[in-house]
Amino acid sequence: MTNSLPSIATKTALVHTITYFIAGILAYTTMDYAKAFSDPALHGYMRATTERIVMAGPLFQPIRGLLFGLVFYLVRDSTFARSRGWLTIWMILLIVGIMDTFGPAPGSIEGLIYTTLPAGRQIFGLWEVVLQTLLFSFATWYWVRTPNARWLTITMWALFAIVMALPTMGLLAMSSGMAR
Repeated sequence: MTNSLPSIATKTALVHTITYFIAGILAYTTMDYAKAFSDPALHGYMRATTERIVMAGPLFQPIRGLLFGLVFYLVRDSTFARSRGWLTIWMILLIVGIMDTFGPAPGSIEGLIYTTLPAGRQIFGLWEVVLQTLLFSFATWYWVRTPNARWLTITMWALFAIVMALPTMGLLAMSSGMAR
């Protein structure tokens, strides 16, 4: 098993980007984000889905994935070396990254206490991040533990290329005036 920092960080960055995109597309289509973000409760908090920076969001995810990869590298012995290590990763992400953040993120304990966003609105959107962190934890753990699975490596790099290409093409089309 290759547990080097570059290996773990690269795999983590790719898997995070792919699972972020999948969960985001599912949430965008099932939760009608365009309408939800125009709600007065969220309008001042969330950017419109039509803004370029929002459309470019997936392009920034490899950076976040590399940061996750650094943390995963530091806890590699208690995660990737264990048969249920994905569960440890998921619990770390759920507790530190979602429920117990240091700032008042929606859906976190701090968010429920200190923000004016209705609690129901905050909790309703949690399924997206819970799903993404579950997929992210398991897929990263599995890929790191099976470094010789050539089919998996090819699949992940292909999916990553698609996830990077789609927003890039959308932004280029928008810039050239093709998309309205």
